[in-house]
Formats: sequence, C-alpha cells, structure tokens
Amino acid sequence: MAAMACIPRRLSQITLFNTKNLTLYHITLVVILCTTFYLIGIWQHSVGTTFSSSSAAAAFLSSVPCSSLKTTQLDFLPHHLPPDPPSETARAAQFPPCDHSFSEYTPCEDVQRSLKFDRDMLIYRERHCPEKDELLKCRIPAPYGYKVPFRWPQGREFAWFANVPHKELTVEKKNQNWIKVEGDRFRFPGGGTMFPHGADAYIDDIDKLINLRDGSIRTAIDTGCGVASWGAYLLSRNILAMSFAPRDTHEAQVQFALERGVPAMIGVMASIRLPYPSRAFDMAHCSRCLIPWGLYDGLYLIEVDRVLRPGGYWILSGPPINWQKHWKGWNRTTDDLKSEQTRIETVAKSLCWKKLVQKDDLAVWQKPTNHVHCKANRKDFKRPPICHTQNPDMAWYTKLETCLTPLPHVSNIKEIAGGQLAKWPERLNAIPPRISSGSLLRITETVFVENSELWKKRVEYYKTIDHQLAETGRYRNLLDMNAYLGGFAAALVDDPVWVMNIVPVEADQINTLGVVYERGLIGTYQNWCEAMSTYPRTYDFIHGDAIFSLYKDRCEMEDIVLEMDRILRPESSVIIRDDVDVLMKLKNMMDGMQWDGRIVDHEDGPHERTKILFAVKQYWVASPLSQNQ
Repeated sequence: MAAMACIPRRLSQITLFNTKNLTLYHITLVVILCTTFYLIGIWQHSVGTTFSSSSAAAAFLSSVPCSSLKTTQLDFLPHHLPPDPPSETARAAQFPPCDHSFSEYTPCEDVQRSLKFDRDMLIYRERHCPEKDELLKCRIPAPYGYKVPFRWPQGREFAWFANVPHKELTVEKKNQNWIKVEGDRFRFPGGGTMFPHGADAYIDDIDKLINLRDGSIRTAIDTGCGVASWGAYLLSRNILAMSFAPRDTHEAQVQFALERGVPAMIGVMASIRLPYPSRAFDMAHCSRCLIPWGLYDGLYLIEVDRVLRPGGYWILSGPPINWQKHWKGWNRTTDDLKSEQTRIETVAKSLCWKKLVQKDDLAVWQKPTNHVHCKANRKDFKRPPICHTQNPDMAWYTKLETCLTPLPHVSNIKEIAGGQLAKWPERLNAIPPRISSGSLLRITETVFVENSELWKKRVEYYKTIDHQLAETGRYRNLLDMNAYLGGFAAALVDDPVWVMNIVPVEADQINTLGVVYERGLIGTYQNWCEAMSTYPRTYDFIHGDAIFSLYKDRCEMEDIVLEMDRILRPESSVIIRDDVDVLMKLKNMMDGMQWDGRIVDHEDGPHERTKILFAVKQYWVASPLSQNQ
C-alpha cells in the first residue's frame, strides 16, 4: 500500500518537470525570434538607406551621378500668423506730426471755419465739423516745454505756463482775480467776475440760500464758466459740475479749466440743444455769463428747464441782478437793466418756476417737482406751449424749440415726476428711476446691479495692467468712450479722478445717459465719427468698451484713433476692450503714432475672444524752432 501511494507523487513531479521545461522552451524561442527580427530590421535600415535590395534600383543609382540628386528641404515655419508689422521707419511715416500751428486745434470749433456761418444767435460758435476731405491725417503736437500737469488738488491752484502759453486773461481779467502768472506757472486764486474774493466765499453765500451739504444736490451745470473756478471749488462739497463756455475772445478759458483738472467742455447756448439729457442737473448756474435769457421768447431758459431735474435750482448773479447797485459799473441804463430783469421774471413764471430768494448779488429760482399745476395754468400762460413731438432726451444737433418739455406723468400733486433720487453718496448705487420705472428696454434692476459688480472686477483688473491708473493721483481727467450705465466711472468713485461718460449717439435706441446722471455722474453725447468739443491734451486716460466694433463701417478707424491721440496727454494711456481681430488692426495703427502698446487677455482668461489693448502715448512736442517762428 505504501508503494502504491508513492506512484501518484512521482507522476506529479514528472508532470511538473515537463511543464517547466516546455515553458522555458517557449520563452527561449520567443527571445531568439525577437532578436533575429530586430537584427534584420537594423540591417535593412542601415543598408537600405544607401543601397536598394533590388538590382534594378542598384543599377539606377550607379548610373545617376550624385550631383543630380535633389534633397527636399522640410518647411517647419508657421503659416497661420499675421504678417510682420512694417519697419519702424514705415510706421513713423504713417501719421506724421502736424504743423506746430495746430497745437490747440479744435476741429469742430475752428475759428476760421466758424466765420462762414451766421452770427445771429451765435450760430457761428456752435459745432461746425470739417468735411471728410478736410480731416487732418496727422498728429497734433504738444507745445515745446510741455509738462505733465500738477496733481490734484494742487492742480486746482496751478498750471504750467508752457502747457497753455496764453497771457491774455491775466491782463483782461486782472482785477477779477481769475488768473495770475508766477514764473513758469499760472496760479488760479479762485476769483470770478461776480466773486473777486474767491469762489469758496461765493459758494458759501449760495449755501446760505439753498442746502449744498445734505447730498440732495450732486450734479450742476455752469453756463459760461470762465476758467471754471465755481466748479473747481464745488468739488470739495461733493458736487460735480459740468462747465462749458465757447471758444471766443476769452482765449483758452475752457483749456485752463481742463488743465486744472476740472470737468469742462467747449459749448455755447445758441440754436441747438445742449448735449445732455432731460432732467440731468440738480442745479444750474450763470455768473455774468452774458446769455440773453429774456430774448427769443425765453428760448434759453426753456433749455435750462429741460436739463434741470424736477425741484432743481437756477442761480443767477450778475446783470441784471442787483442792478440798483451795479448799473454804473455795467455801463448800462437803469431802464435797460430793469426791463431785462422783468423779461427774465416773466419767462421764469411761464415755466412755473418759483423765485425762492434774491439777496445782494444772487437770485435763486426753483423748478416745480411735477407739471400738474403747470399744465393747468396754460390757460393763463399761452406761451410756451407744452412740447408734443421731440424726444426730451434727444440732444445731438437737435434744434431748440420754444415749447415746454413735459415732465413724466404723476398720480398726485405731491409725487416727484420721474421718481425720487437718493441723496449722495447712496445715489451712486441706488436703482436709478429710469430703470426702476421700466422706461429703458431690456435694462432691469438685476442688469444694473450685475453691471456695477462687473465693472468693479474689471477696474481692479485694469489696475494690474496700467500701474499709472493704480497710482493714486497720477491721473485726474478720464474719458469713457462708451459708458453705457456708468459702471466704469462708478468703480473709480473713491479715486481722486473724474470721468466724462460718453453715450454714443449711435446707441440712441437705448439712451442711457439719463441713468448716468441719475447716479450722480456726468457725461455727454458724442458721435465718434466727429471730433469732441474739447481742446488737445484734455485727458490722462481713455477707456473704450467695444467702441471700434460699434463704429465699424460707419467711419474710418484711423480718424477715431487720431482724435484719441489729439485729446490724450503725452505719457498718458488708453485701455480698449474689443474683439481680438479689431485690436490687432488697432495696435498696428497705434504703432504708427508713437504709442507703446500690447494686447493682454480678458479678465476671465485667455479663452475669451474679447481682449484688452493697453497703450501709452509717448512724449513728444513741437520743436522750439518751429514754435518760435
């Protein structure tokens, strides 16, 4: 039994031995085959690259001389890139400098062109832009010796003489404390025709008549502003004034205002509406502005009424106010001045304004908060009638009319037409009444809130791109070429800057400039196929959101870029956000204008088609020889 038990054990051992031998044979065979084929492959590649295994091929190779064989060169260069930019010489010649005589050129308020137009109602001082074949294709030079303006708030008091080399006002307004020359700079004591002791004291007098400190007055308009000292000193009271004056015999008055860092534009009350929406300003001001308020059936007071918000104030100082005291100094008769004041009082009553007070050299009227009574008293005041045709917010070359702009409908006498505005600073982020009422297509309260948050994010990102924008005080005058709801400006409200918010007239289907003003910001309408009503070197920074896509096929891109170059100060910058293809073309154009630029990714990352172009205008000025000729 023991012998039989050993037999299975021996058989299993023999089977295991045979299995192991078989596996070893398989492995050995596989290794031999792999090695053999590997060696054959090496031999074929090493020999076959020089000689063919075919005798026919060998014969062919032996019959053809080596010199006749051609080797194909592989092309590893990319073929999807844009063409290389032209050389520096070619780019510099693309937009040459203009003659030094154009250093203060304002295309739409050109003195020589204006002489062709009617002088009645000062029409010749309105905007008259050059035709397409008259457009300059050159870059406006800064005057020799130009310097970066003083930083705010020092800029309120000083400006470099080299930047605005005009002494006319220092002589003409010597006794009115407008401006003085002190060495290489101008000093602005803050005086004016009706406030020779300073704008601060003058504003204090106004504050005694109406409350300027509780935040209910935020936006103001100064008609015939001089060097804008009134607006300059209102800023310390958190009141933002839009100052304007024509380009006239008072040489460079608006230019001085802008050089100081005060919001201002070239403008005049003549035959067309001011370029602002209805119900824009909390306060309007005229200090001896020489506007004939009582003439033309009260046309100019009617226009002030259009841009004043319900309950807003109109302040008048200078002729004819307090004529009993000043008539001799004004070189006018008492009858003439008394008659003028009577005409003004009559027009104001016909507009349903209430005269609040007249004290010394100041008079203040208030616009009604709604038109319930005003519509009823049209039986007593046949003129002006209520307007029925024009859009009250349409104000780009829109003719003035002698009719009263109606206020929005109210349900009772105590309701404020158009909605109650929050006081500043809550007003900035409160839902504007134009949005809460649903009067703007597709712009809801949610859209407004999201847009405000979006621009906070974008401006924070901009400051990582443009370190001058991030540097407190480096910039003062900013321009937003396509402002929409004013989100860009709102995001910068805590910086010592002001922003001119532009709503292009091409966006008139959704006219949002009224929203900008309801937020307590300022701005104007503009067609970027034309020049802006401002002097060269107005702005420290220009921002444009999709502005070139908006104007595609409307006018030449180069004309918009040349206008940007005209109004931008040397060593200042622009940020343009647009489609990448648009920005590539734009950057190439800017390279030909002595700008340093680069395209960077969208704030949400590199996968967005919208990119950001950041560029800085290089410093260059007119030569001293040409300027002295």
